[in-house]
Amino acid sequence: MITRRASLFGLVLGALISLAGAPALAAEVQVAVAANFTEPAKDIAAAFATATGHKAILSFGSSGQFYTQITHGAPYEVFLSADGDRPKRAEQEGVGVPGARFTYAIGRLVLFSKTPGLVDDGGGVLKSGRFAKLSIADPTAAPYGVAAIQTMQRMGVYEPLKPKIVQGASITQAYQFVATGAAEVGFVALSQVINEPGGSRWLVPTTLHAPIDQQAILLFTGQKSPAAKAFLAFLKGPQAVAIIKRYGYEVR
Repeated sequence: MITRRASLFGLVLGALISLAGAPALAAEVQVAVAANFTEPAKDIAAAFATATGHKAILSFGSSGQFYTQITHGAPYEVFLSADGDRPKRAEQEGVGVPGARFTYAIGRLVLFSKTPGLVDDGGGVLKSGRFAKLSIADPTAAPYGVAAIQTMQRMGVYEPLKPKIVQGASITQAYQFVATGAAEVGFVALSQVINEPGGSRWLVPTTLHAPIDQQAILLFTGQKSPAAKAFLAFLKGPQAVAIIKRYGYEVR
């Protein structure tokens, strides 16, 4: 009898200790994530859940599409954009919390091909035009598309390459065009190919395009959410920063 009571006491004590170590009010936060940040965001969300007990529900797409959805009442609480312009506009137009905007990553652009040797170090393939299709993200919706066009313009190859350009709705689709062979080369995010072996690539110098400052903002829908605020705080912390750097982004 004593043994059974001791065993029961041990189980109850263990449960109480477990509860004491868990967050008192674990909750969910809805996060709109720019497509280029898909893989790091998944890793960050997993680490966030382990550290806080909160769950980040991630949605991926182009920054432009998300901005339109947010201004039309989409229930996202946090917006991780691929640029700084849309979070700034969200703040100015009353859908983002003033003072809650910050740069969480600085993106890098890569010219990539699945074909070994096609893309040379220096991007000379753009001048030779030895390909039929070049994929980029839609510049009206995705900052990486803007950076791709700026790069071609500064290299003096944009006009001759125009007929070969195919646009993806997001940087994810731009990468898929290259991955499936629909385009021989494409401008993609470094994070998309940093862990991909083979092929050929050129890391575009940052002097050829405007900085890809990726900013986050707390939206008014999340201003009373402890989980939303905790996620943004975690995004600034050492665990998240280490993940961001691992995928080739720079941080300030």
